[in-house]
Amino acid sequence: MRVVVQNDKSRARIPKAALRCAAAALASTALVAGCSALGSDSAARPAPGHGGPADAQARLAAEHARLVAAARHWNLDEVPLRPPAPPTVKPKITARAGFEVDGQEEENLPPVFTTVPTRQKVVFLTLDDGAEKDPAFLRMMSDLKIPYTAFLSNYLVKDDYGYFRRMQSEGHTLNNHTLTHPYLPGLSYEEQKDEICGMQAVMKRQFGKAPTVFRPPYGNYNGDTLRAAKSCGIKYAPIWDEEVFVDHWEYREDDKSLHPGDIVLTHFRGRDDWDGTMVDDMRRFLNKVTREGYAVARLEDYL
Repeated sequence: MRVVVQNDKSRARIPKAALRCAAAALASTALVAGCSALGSDSAARPAPGHGGPADAQARLAAEHARLVAAARHWNLDEVPLRPPAPPTVKPKITARAGFEVDGQEEENLPPVFTTVPTRQKVVFLTLDDGAEKDPAFLRMMSDLKIPYTAFLSNYLVKDDYGYFRRMQSEGHTLNNHTLTHPYLPGLSYEEQKDEICGMQAVMKRQFGKAPTVFRPPYGNYNGDTLRAAKSCGIKYAPIWDEEVFVDHWEYREDDKSLHPGDIVLTHFRGRDDWDGTMVDDMRRFLNKVTREGYAVARLEDYL
């Protein structure tokens, strides 16, 4: 249950031409909207700002121009791809083969999985623990509209719950990563339950609700882990298929590639632990997934 090796590095600026093209598209759309308002049937057309086709086009052009500018500001190679709409029928999530425990199906235990079954070219970004609280990371992900899921350990987040409340207010999901981040298989059932249920209580008190998604620290678990998690209200126990660091990638699979539905792990870390910041880490992540034709989707939309 561990990740494996590494990958390459690349960084470049978005060509200024892309920004000029987006601005030109916006100007052109605005001009068409203005001219059509002068036609003889203008009284029958929706007024600007009231949902007409020209207004919709203008909004799309303006948003694209904004994203181009944001991608350029954060020094990305290109604008990240937009994810498709969430599936109306959720995929069936089961334990990954070889990751089951005794009684997995009979007891309906939370499945441990690394990839969501989908044919869409999407991946899911997850961040663990909560040690680094970088405000630039929040701004970057908000500017670029990138969804992500945070798995929090109380001993690392309790000094600044407000940082994670801001994250939650922007639509990102906060999930359970235990109170103190222990090696769970080394604990008794009751000790594991205290770690998981204790964090459920913290999440409900600090963030308004107890989550149904839990990640075991280090990706390590046993049957007692999943039984304890179920007793605490957990339905899913995702781990990961790839892990991204500020200077390299690591892979679970031998092909060392992204796959549709893969869950990608990174951590709340900064210069104290890495040769770079969370922004640098996200730049590496976004450049690779975008270059390979993947969009970043929200994990909970598929569960």
